[in-house]
Amino acid sequence: MVLWLGSWELCARTIIDPFFYSQPSKIWDKLVIWFTDGTSLGSIWENMGVTLEEAVLGFITGVVGGVVLGVLLGRSTFLADVLAPFIKGANAIPRIVLAALFVIWFGFGLPSKVATAFVLVFFAVFFNAFQGAREVDRVLVDNARILGASRWQLLRTIVLPSATSWILASMHVAFGFALIGAIVGEFIGADRGVGLLIAHSKNNFDSAGVYAGMLVVTAMALVAEWLLTKLEHRLTAWRPPVASGASGL
Repeated sequence: MVLWLGSWELCARTIIDPFFYSQPSKIWDKLVIWFTDGTSLGSIWENMGVTLEEAVLGFITGVVGGVVLGVLLGRSTFLADVLAPFIKGANAIPRIVLAALFVIWFGFGLPSKVATAFVLVFFAVFFNAFQGAREVDRVLVDNARILGASRWQLLRTIVLPSATSWILASMHVAFGFALIGAIVGEFIGADRGVGLLIAHSKNNFDSAGVYAGMLVVTAMALVAEWLLTKLEHRLTAWRPPVASGASGL
């Protein structure tokens, strides 16, 4: 990493034009200014909070909607056959078009960004939850039914635990999608947020500002990934550890 950054800095000072490609020292200076003096849109922390709020709300609603509908359709062949064409058609719509429509419908405020993040998260989680519900061991389900388990008991004790790994795997990707949805929504129309900050830097041909905004978003995504990993470990603590392939040697 040090070698790469050093090479970039050297090339920016000797070969390439830093106006277009910037350089690590200018990006660092931009970050220092943002976190000490603020940005043209106010405090960087306030803008990060706005983007994070949009992403988290879109993530939570998208995960809940994706899990509920995915498990429901995964356990009902009839509903899956009826709704499959509509879901596939909705999934085929370009997200950037939906983001533009949401701005028209809901304005530049929070709802349009949450809606964009929701759409991106929902489909990522839905298909995994659907497949996870389909992969439940039929023998376990049949045995539970023989013992008199109700549908709710089947769902709570067999279906959801079996689909947990599928759902959690999708959540790692889904939060990145939620951030993308928030940023895209802010690009199209917003009054605050990291996405708008990046858009302003782009409009002013401030490549250092664009890179600095990218680093801020990356840091937010990495922190969220760490938190999701901690959550996954808690939710799957009941599972026995997977034996290593080298354990038999």
